[in-house]
Amino acid sequence: MPTTTAETLSLVTRNVSVAPLVLLSVVDHYNRTEANTSKSKRVVGVLLGHNDSKNVRVSNSYAVPFEEDDKDPSVWFLDHNYIESMHEMFKKVNAREKLIGWYHSGPKLRASDLEINELLKRYTPNPLLIIIDVQPKEAGVPTDAYFAVEEIKDDGTTTSKTFVHTPSIIEAEEAEEIGVEHLLRDIRDVAVGTLSTRVTNQLQSLQGLHFRLRDISAYLQKVLDGQLPANHAILGNLQDVFNLLPNLSTPKSGPSGNAVKSDSELTHAMSIKTNDQLMAIYLSSLIRAITAFHDLIENKIQNRQQQEEKEAAKKEGENGTKDGEKKESSPSNGVSGETKEGSEDKEKEGSKDKK
Repeated sequence: MPTTTAETLSLVTRNVSVAPLVLLSVVDHYNRTEANTSKSKRVVGVLLGHNDSKNVRVSNSYAVPFEEDDKDPSVWFLDHNYIESMHEMFKKVNAREKLIGWYHSGPKLRASDLEINELLKRYTPNPLLIIIDVQPKEAGVPTDAYFAVEEIKDDGTTTSKTFVHTPSIIEAEEAEEIGVEHLLRDIRDVAVGTLSTRVTNQLQSLQGLHFRLRDISAYLQKVLDGQLPANHAILGNLQDVFNLLPNLSTPKSGPSGNAVKSDSELTHAMSIKTNDQLMAIYLSSLIRAITAFHDLIENKIQNRQQQEEKEAAKKEGENGTKDGEKKESSPSNGVSGETKEGSEDKEKEGSKDKK
């Protein structure tokens, strides 16, 4: 962060909010081009919205033809005639949306960003640069907002341009929120309950907090090693954060007994709260296991009953076939007996005639 000036403070303290439509447009722009085939290539576009002295609202965007040399970052091409013609057409649709900056798919700042930012100054005095990570690997907001300012050096040398980071959020209006919820129907699992969703959201929040703490630790380590200069504004903010954290360590003896009592009460309350939560988790796990065992036993009983019914039906079918065979064999024997008796009578009559 450069030396603090009034202009720098006014830019850094602005609230930057990005609409979900912008994120969808950038991802679609990235997927429609050949940039997704190469990690070094990126896409560039223009941001539309309104920018006052306090808030910056990015509500729309459009893609711009852009080319750059992979080997030489100073060689690039941006079609500013296309920017002007598209801006005139967007004015006819919504005159309240003005050109406030530009975006690229990053994922980090490039050497040519300052030159492109100077080109955008012909359309807006303080262009906003937003780097949108189309393939985020970590939890958190996939946008990084920057403003270009003059860096005043302590040794009195010539000033130079640099980017300062400003916080950004993803904010949707009511109509946009309904549209985003409609698009997420195919992604979200309807069968998942609200408890699972809440646990997943808390897990992602904890992961984001872990990444931020890791960045703070890396920054402080670099400052301690002398790789980065100490920035008193950042250190002051970190001190404010640490002052807001409760002191959970209970000293054995202290000059004021009230402080020790308050710390011990806080530690005791947190322990009770943690134990209650763990008890609820333990009971829910037991209930789930018992329910699963009950379903398993019911399933085995049903399978055994079905197997016994099949075996009984099979035995009845076999007994029926045996009875039918016996009934068929009895009349055949009777017929054969009659025929035998008739043949014997005929033989006797024939012998009498011969005599």
